[in-house]
Amino acid sequence: MKINDLLQKNLMIMDLQATDKQSAIEEMVQRLYEEKIISNIEEFKAGILAREAQTSTGLGDGVAMPHAKNAAVLQPAVLFAKSPQGLDYEALDGQPTSLFFMIAAPEGANDTHLQALAALSGRLIDADFLTKLNQAQTPEDVQMLFAEEKETTEEPAPQENLAGDRPFIIAVTACPTGIAHTFMAADALKKKAAEMGVEIKVETNGSEGIKNKLTSEDIKRAQAVIVAADKKIEMNRFDGKPLLNRPVSDGIRKTEALITEAVSGNAPIFHGDNQDSSEESTSSTSLGQEIYKNLMNGVSHMLPFVIAGGILIAISFMVDQFIGVPVDSLGQLGSFNPQAAWFNQIGGAAFGFMLPVLAGFIAMSISDRPGLVAGFAAGALASSGGAGFLGALVGGFLAGYVIVFLRKIFANLPKSLDGIKTILFYPFFGLLITGFLMLLINVPMKIINDGLNNFLGSMDGTNAALLGILLGVMMAADLGGPINKAAYVFGTGTLAATVTTGGSVVMAAVMAAGMVPPLAIFVATRLFKNKFTQPEREAGLTNIIMGLSFVTEGAIPFAAADPFRAIPSFMLGSALTGGLVGAFGIKLLAPHGGIFVILLLSNPLLYLLFIVIGAIVSGVVLGLLKKPSH
Repeated sequence: MKINDLLQKNLMIMDLQATDKQSAIEEMVQRLYEEKIISNIEEFKAGILAREAQTSTGLGDGVAMPHAKNAAVLQPAVLFAKSPQGLDYEALDGQPTSLFFMIAAPEGANDTHLQALAALSGRLIDADFLTKLNQAQTPEDVQMLFAEEKETTEEPAPQENLAGDRPFIIAVTACPTGIAHTFMAADALKKKAAEMGVEIKVETNGSEGIKNKLTSEDIKRAQAVIVAADKKIEMNRFDGKPLLNRPVSDGIRKTEALITEAVSGNAPIFHGDNQDSSEESTSSTSLGQEIYKNLMNGVSHMLPFVIAGGILIAISFMVDQFIGVPVDSLGQLGSFNPQAAWFNQIGGAAFGFMLPVLAGFIAMSISDRPGLVAGFAAGALASSGGAGFLGALVGGFLAGYVIVFLRKIFANLPKSLDGIKTILFYPFFGLLITGFLMLLINVPMKIINDGLNNFLGSMDGTNAALLGILLGVMMAADLGGPINKAAYVFGTGTLAATVTTGGSVVMAAVMAAGMVPPLAIFVATRLFKNKFTQPEREAGLTNIIMGLSFVTEGAIPFAAADPFRAIPSFMLGSALTGGLVGAFGIKLLAPHGGIFVILLLSNPLLYLLFIVIGAIVSGVVLGLLKKPSH
């Protein structure tokens, strides 16, 4: 398949009207929808924004390649847009962006489509080609330029270094979606290496899988390794090699510096699972980022158990209340009637995995699969020992680093024992050491956990309001980022301790505060229409659905476009709502669901009123602060 098969003339915008990043995305997405390339504007745009949140697709040199691969895409296509004046797209080089290629790939995109997209990515690192694109006046001009270029769907074979007079390095490129950055980084590295007289072989980890895979002979012969990746790749194969670990954007923008450092002999030696802290400091992630990544790995695997199990347990309470429970049997609420007990048993089974899964996947993120056994056991011991959520969190990190320690201890064992280390030594000694440490840790952690639960249980009036205000500010501070996630994780942790006793005020405050920002966007775009563009007003309408569904991230585009006005406005309304929920002691039995779990609240009508108050306050403040759109 040729590039022009995807780069259709009816999808070209030769005079993009947008003046900022958000409106540029909305204008291009709207054209894709009008041409029936996508079936749902919001779903596809959410994919685009999720990718932008990871790293800007403004690649520099005036080019941006926003892309998404999701179920909203009806057929693969590439939209080309040209902004004659250029606009701020948060490009990696900080310069205005004038050329846009919005890639729409369906979930089932085949290799032919993906290879064509890879070829497109490769063309956009050619400065002469970009100059010609900027001079193009019509869609026909654009298609003619791509028709003149050599189309290829094959990875070029690495050149042989027969004379042995050129340094040989290897590289791996990868980005989360594996559509654009992966191949642009690969092509940029190959092009720059050729200019510098360096032989290179690049493995790409894209949407269609691993291409041009590095062999053991390649790795052995290589002088150094460059890893330009924003997702996890197979690293242990590079044990003992000089290695540079950088974001995929560096593979596009900083190719010469990367190659120069790789061939200089100054790259740090990578030791795989035995990598020590001094070597980790040379990677692209800080200690704080590493801890956050490990924690989120546990939380992301835990949440489905918490949400599904928690809602089923909550339904069991509703069923008992509907059927009826004698006053002297209220302690059995949720399991008194057989029908309620069914829901309670199923939900309890899932909910019971919450702490083991949290600890297990934190440990796995730190030490790979060998950490899973010790981590699960740490979570189970935290649960049975009364250490609760905090104990499981500590236990997960403990289990992970115990396995890291064991890897160092067993590093010098004979190679013939490599197989048995994974299935016997790591699980047995990891479980033994972690288990005994958890028995010791459970004692102080239980005291802390009981103290926290007693404090939360005794909160009323001012104290509960202050905590609700704090959680509200956190939920609105970064709209799905680390601060927001910290508040949400705290809420689910308190729910774990209160789900059998009527629910959590903290969880109620967290969810209410998280619903405010997108609802505030709806309010602002309705009351202050002159402050928003037409696409923004349309997006504001969809935000009411996101807000009612507790999808705080719906407000991200507006916050990204005008953070100094939007974020404080959101924080004000969310803090007000969280404080009111806390002050009135409203409890929630479910960890998610928004309007769909409204009956699982102790006071649904008052809860909805507080959310509306917060949304109106935020929306009005945002509207007053914003400048007119024209």
